[in-house]
Amino acid sequence: MTSRLPSQKSDKNCLKRDFSMNCSTFPSLLLALVQLRLCSPTTQNFSAQNTDQSYTTIQRVKRGWVWEPLFVTEEETSTMPMYVGQLKSDLDKEDGSLQYILTGEGADSIFFINEHGKIYVRQKLDREKKSFYILRAQVINRKTRLPIEPDSEFIIKVRDINDHEPQFLDGPYVATVPEMSPEGTSVTQVTATDGDDSSYGNNARLLYSLVQGQPYFSVEPKTGVIRMASQMDRETKDQYLVVIQAKDMVGQAGAFSATATVTINLSDVNDNPPKFQQRLYYMNVSEEAPVGTTVGRLLAEDSDIGKNAAMNYFIEGDSSDVFGIITDRETQEGIILLKKRVDYESKRKHSVRVKAVNRYIDDRFLKEGPFEDVTIVQISVVDADESPVFTLESYVMEIAEGAVSGSLVGIVSARDLDNDDSPVRYSIVQGMHLKRLFSINEHNGTIITTEPLDREKTSWHNITVTATETRNPEKISEANVYIQVLDVNDHAPEFPKYYETFVCENAVPGQLIQSISAVDKDDSEESHQFYFSLAQEATNNSHFTVKDNQDNTAGIFTAVSGFSRQEQFYFFLPILILDNGSPPLTSTNTLTVTVCDCDTEVNTLYCRYGAFLYSIGLSTEALVAVLACLLILLVFFLAIIGIRQQRKKTLFPEKVEEFRENIVRYDDEGGGEEDTEAFDISALRTRTVLRTHKPRKKVTTEIHSLYRQSLQVGPDSAIFRQFISEKLEEANTDPSAPPYDSLQTYAFEGTGSLAGSLSSLGSNMSDVDQNYDYLLGWGPHFKQLAGMYASQRSTRD
Repeated sequence: MTSRLPSQKSDKNCLKRDFSMNCSTFPSLLLALVQLRLCSPTTQNFSAQNTDQSYTTIQRVKRGWVWEPLFVTEEETSTMPMYVGQLKSDLDKEDGSLQYILTGEGADSIFFINEHGKIYVRQKLDREKKSFYILRAQVINRKTRLPIEPDSEFIIKVRDINDHEPQFLDGPYVATVPEMSPEGTSVTQVTATDGDDSSYGNNARLLYSLVQGQPYFSVEPKTGVIRMASQMDRETKDQYLVVIQAKDMVGQAGAFSATATVTINLSDVNDNPPKFQQRLYYMNVSEEAPVGTTVGRLLAEDSDIGKNAAMNYFIEGDSSDVFGIITDRETQEGIILLKKRVDYESKRKHSVRVKAVNRYIDDRFLKEGPFEDVTIVQISVVDADESPVFTLESYVMEIAEGAVSGSLVGIVSARDLDNDDSPVRYSIVQGMHLKRLFSINEHNGTIITTEPLDREKTSWHNITVTATETRNPEKISEANVYIQVLDVNDHAPEFPKYYETFVCENAVPGQLIQSISAVDKDDSEESHQFYFSLAQEATNNSHFTVKDNQDNTAGIFTAVSGFSRQEQFYFFLPILILDNGSPPLTSTNTLTVTVCDCDTEVNTLYCRYGAFLYSIGLSTEALVAVLACLLILLVFFLAIIGIRQQRKKTLFPEKVEEFRENIVRYDDEGGGEEDTEAFDISALRTRTVLRTHKPRKKVTTEIHSLYRQSLQVGPDSAIFRQFISEKLEEANTDPSAPPYDSLQTYAFEGTGSLAGSLSSLGSNMSDVDQNYDYLLGWGPHFKQLAGMYASQRSTRD
């Protein structure tokens, strides 16, 4: 075995042999570097072992392995086994004394080595499943079975061939790009993968090309980025199908390829203005149409979609006062509405200028022109049979109060606009309470009074007058007539209230004892003036004087000093009041002046009391005596009533808790089952007792209690009959006491009533014999009553 010195030299030899095999290509250089890594540690290990042995046996030099880079082409179809390469130790003299042993991945199963160190592969390999195999080689002495060389690791690489097609894993593709985008705009990127080795050869190097989609799109060969080749209009075509091909081996012969479909949608931009399809539209509207009526619809078409097609409509010119327009947000139509009533007789046609403007504008396309359009809408007013029209919407008339019946109030006038010669009939609205005060001539609209009017009762009258076409009574119009009743001075002035006037006995001349004023029911005016003076019959009265203040008030003054109540307690002073009406009216109002006994400070607090005493002719002492007598009589009367109440015996001396029930008035019809005021509900909860018959005046406390034995007690039961008999006899034996019950006589109601006679006292049948099933047919109001009798009958059965 040839010696190898040292490991660095062995590395160089290995590297030299590697380069000698294949140093022309870059992949061979990479393999040589890998082989260098593998050779270096093996040689070092081998040298270390020989060094250790040199100390124990003899001095030896380092030895090493010799091999070439090992490759196996995948999917090789040549005869198996197939030669891969050779391993050789420099100690091998090729005399058959050495044996090579192979271990590691696929040893013996996939790979094997012969006695000369040649390695063979037994089967086809797939690089995509496993791209390399790591094995170890060892050489031993065939006889001693001792290793000659330490084992060394090496790699067998599986060389790739182009056996996989490219694949588009993310397909199919869908992309969206705005229309009218500039040339070169990126749309999307497609990517294909290849299962071959991308580090060796061109098997996995892909090139992209456009199979379908020219001339609108292009694709970058290496990246797969799809770009727009020209500007495209969505309104012309909004979707394109582009087919992209990916080919491996850089497009060389024998390459595999795959295709993918890309759906490219063009999104809309606002590049089209609205456009009316007609330059002139025709519409009609009736003159009877109310405000807000839809006159018609029109549409400006826009090739864009979505918000880019949204638009607003406007009316330009004077017609905007009569017509308005709104936009239907769903259909984008313009809806023309009536803003003001139209009149066929005034104007029969209206020319409306309508403009449609896009709501959203894209500044990039403004250079192509304004995004709006204008059209003309000619609206014709359709004549209709209109109601008569009054010359005024409302009338204001005047008439003096007190005018005789038949006095003219005013005239209303209406005409038929459709036919001036068509007669109109006038009337006052039926049912108005004012109709009895006024009437109207149905032919000429003259309003007159039917009775005199009083301004003081009602100063204004409001009536509604109608005008009806004689040839079409359904055409009616109304107008309000406001009638003012003018004031006439027909009310004389008078005192606004009753004056209580007092004068002291010690009054001095010229003392003011009362201020008076006047009112007039006639219409008040700023020039309204009242004048005060003493009446003619009082001019000789030397006790008082009247001073007119010239402001519709006057003062009453004393003219003398010293008044005596004993001589004259009252003075009746007639006051004459004159107004300035036309004609002027006067009235005489009497002012009563009472003489009072005043103190030095002229205190008249007791003047009314004194006036009362003197008016009845009694002094103070006499009045006190009269009141004392009345009080004594009142006390005596109350005492007598109290004594009688204490001595009065109770009607029933029994205890309250022993009363079994109270007496119910049978003539009280009540308010239904919820009306409990007619009886004491607490009595129904007490125990039932049976009273033995005794005269009312001789009633004792002997009460025999008897509990009710049956729930079926009715008018014919023994207990009830006994109870009625007792009450009847008690009432008969004591006529002086008011009865607590009385017999009621029920008249026979005849055979025509479904209920029969209401009296149970005169009936020959008992409730037991009655059949109350007919109550079930009386409706829900008698449901509870029918249930009570049904349950009673089921219990009896």
